[in-house]
Amino acid sequence: MARVFVTGSHGLIGSALSERLRADGHEVVGYDIAADRRHDVVDPHALASAMAGCSGVVHLAAVSRVIWGEHAPGACHAVNVIGTRNVLAATSSLREVRPWFLFGSSREVYGQARHLPVSESAGLAPLNCYARSKLDAELLVEQARAGGLNTAIVRFSSVYGSVADHPDRVAPAFARLAAEGGVLRIDGGDTTLDFTHVSDVAEALSRMVERLSSGSRLPALHLVSGRATSLSRLADLAVRCASGGTIRMAAPRHYDVGRFVGDPARAARVLGWRATTGIQEGIERLVEDFAKR
Repeated sequence: MARVFVTGSHGLIGSALSERLRADGHEVVGYDIAADRRHDVVDPHALASAMAGCSGVVHLAAVSRVIWGEHAPGACHAVNVIGTRNVLAATSSLREVRPWFLFGSSREVYGQARHLPVSESAGLAPLNCYARSKLDAELLVEQARAGGLNTAIVRFSSVYGSVADHPDRVAPAFARLAAEGGVLRIDGGDTTLDFTHVSDVAEALSRMVERLSSGSRLPALHLVSGRATSLSRLADLAVRCASGGTIRMAAPRHYDVGRFVGDPARAARVLGWRATTGIQEGIERLVEDFAKR
């Protein structure tokens, strides 16, 4: 089995993936500034030392919130672009093996797509600082691929499903506030997104790791449910599941994508994967978890 280096290993996706990879028999080397301040992807020397002996890398560490990128664009660029460059360089320096590199990007790179559902071949037109940093990082990954490194890009879409997630992300925020009987503020009720449960995402990533470990080359994939959920419906689901909470409407934020639904066909064809957790089931479980906590 592989020894896999996972940056962002303590985040929502990283922690779920690390648990899944260990269950699959892989050794996981976690690297996350949340666990150790020295584990910063902006520091190339610490990276190279920590990565020794690994045969593959899943790079998930990032400034991962659109609003954080808007408030601190310099930090967003440093972590998401320079950090990715550093992780790629460290991966390429592994001499004992022919390493592979899996990069976690975002559906934000598509911007406001003209046609739904969005396929991986759709044009990339980022709207905000976070999205631009992810696209810049994707270009670095593509350059490394052209140079001979076996790389793959996966684009996540509104992943949710854990009480340990960032509290201001919309799905956990709604679920927590509903469980507490609080006020759910909706910034744009008609905003429509494609929510994907973290358990489904971990399953897809584990399949990608298996294929990359066997030497397969993978196209860019986005992990999506293919189902549209408006923020109004998401809030209604949370309130109904909790039998509590009230909803307050607000204007949409100018830097947010207003509509996104992805086409899951390529992931189904390449990985044999489809998201199986519906939004109602996922929100019910999340509200219950917050209520228990």
